[in-house]
Amino acid sequence: MDDVELRHLRALDAVAAAGTVTAAASRLHVTQPALSRTLAQLEARVGVRLVDRSSRHLALTPAGTTLLGHGRAILAHLDAALADTREVCRPLRVGYTCAVLGQQTVPLLRSWRRAHPEVPLDVVRRDNSTAGLATGDTDVAVLRTVPDDPRIRTEALYTEDRIAALPDDHPLADRAGVLLSELTARPGLPLALWPGTGTASPDLWPPEQRPDRTVEVGNVDEWLNLVAAGGAFGLGAAGTAESHGHPGVRFVPVTDAPAATVYLARPAHPTHPRTEEFLAAVREVVSA
Repeated sequence: MDDVELRHLRALDAVAAAGTVTAAASRLHVTQPALSRTLAQLEARVGVRLVDRSSRHLALTPAGTTLLGHGRAILAHLDAALADTREVCRPLRVGYTCAVLGQQTVPLLRSWRRAHPEVPLDVVRRDNSTAGLATGDTDVAVLRTVPDDPRIRTEALYTEDRIAALPDDHPLADRAGVLLSELTARPGLPLALWPGTGTASPDLWPPEQRPDRTVEVGNVDEWLNLVAAGGAFGLGAAGTAESHGHPGVRFVPVTDAPAATVYLARPAHPTHPRTEEFLAAVREVVSA
C-alpha cells in the first residue's frame, strides 16, 4: 500500500468515468497498454481486484468503488492545495478608479512589501464602479462610492476633504479656498462628471446654485485634460489631488462641501487567500 501513487488513483478514476480502458487512456493521454499496466500495478499493490473485466464495459468491484471514493477525495484535496499554492504565489491585485489612499498609499505599499515579500501587490486602475472587482480583474479595491452590487462588501475607512480642479488660469485658481457657490457663479464652466465612479454631483449644491451645464468624462485622465484645457471644472476628493498632479490644473479646497468617504471593498467570496491580511494592513496604516 505504501507504493500506491497518484497516477494509480488517476487511472482508476479515469476508468470509472470513461467505462473502457481505451476511452480512459485517451482521457489521460497515455496508451492503452500503459494504462492496463498501471491498473494491474494498483491491484497488485492493494492486493484485491478493483476492476471487473468480464464485459467490454468495465465496472468497478465493491473494493474498487471504495478505493475510488477515497481516491477522488485525495485527488480533490491535492488539486485544492495546488490551487491555493498558486494563488498565494500570484500578486494580490489592488484596484482603484481615481486614487488609492492618497498620502497613505506609499506607506501601505512599503509596509506590505516588508511584511509580505512573497506576495507582491499589483496596483491597477479600472474605470468602472467596482474598480475591477465585479469583473474579477482585482482582488480588493479602494473606492469613493459604494457600488450597487450585492457581490461586493465595503467598509468605510476615513473621509477626505473636497477639492475643486480648476484651469491654472481660472480667476479662482490662486485662492486658498473656494465656496461651492463661487464655482457655479455665472458665467461659469460646466461641471465635469464621471458617471458611476466619481464623487461629484450637482446635488451637492442647493437647487438655485447648481451648475447649469455638465459634461461627462470616462476617467481621471480625461477629467484632468478637460479641466486643463479650460473646458470644465471638477469637484473631487483630496486623494485625487494628492495622486494626480497636472501642469495645467490647480487644486483648491472647497471649504463648504461635505467630505467624501473612502471605502475598502472586496468580493463577498475572496479571490486571493491573503485578502484578509491585506485588509488588516490597510486598516493599520489608516489608523496610524
